[in-house]
Amino acid sequence: MVKRHPHLQLIAPSASPEETAAIVAAVERFRRATAPPTAPTGGSRDEWLRAAILEGVSGGTRGDDRDPWINT
Repeated sequence: MVKRHPHLQLIAPSASPEETAAIVAAVERFRRATAPPTAPTGGSRDEWLRAAILEGVSGGTRGDDRDPWINT
């Protein structure tokens, strides 16, 4: 499995804490800006399926069925 978040390590310890924070923030912004787009979750398809199931369950009686369990 490819490691998506490589470990960043400071090589030259001569930078001040503020400079180090600025560099890390810039690298993180760059990583977010150039990251591949996330895969769609498919939520809209699930919503359509949910709506269809609810419509089928809450549908009214068909025709002149007096009792849907006893069709004689």
